Amino acid sequence: MELHELRPAKGSHHVAKRKGQGLGSGNGKTAGKGNKGHKSRSGGGVRPGFEGGQMPLSRRIPKRGFNNFRFAKNYQVVNLVDLEERFEAGAEVDVEALRRALLVRHDQLPVKILAQGELTKGMTVRAHAFSAEALRKIEAAGGKAEVI
Repeated sequence: MELHELRPAKGSHHVAKRKGQGLGSGNGKTAGKGNKGHKSRSGGGVRPGFEGGQMPLSRRIPKRGFNNFRFAKNYQVVNLVDLEERFEAGAEVDVEALRRALLVRHDQLPVKILAQGELTKGMTVRAHAFSAEALRKIEAAGGKAEVI
């Protein structure tokens, strides 16, 4: 076999049917879309959840509960395992140091330290929030946790 002999598998490719090419083609006039209506139009079709004008299910069902989305505090989280890998013992770890270490991306969002992993080096960590377990582990390693 040579390059000029390569062919796609039989039946894997077919020529697209050219719709709307005259009455004699069998696909002229309405191009197989029937007569009039939403689905016959260019770009036609209904949005997801549309039920033909009937009140959609999503609006028929009562809404319950509370969503904290508008009031939630979004933190950039950093785990102790990341601090262990990237910083030396006795280091001053603040938001700027975390940015340089590529552990946080945004200046505007607050930083929270979480307790995943172990910390063996004592270091001073300054962040906007700490989990209770992270506080305990930092102090157990001989470090200090300061809330900004």
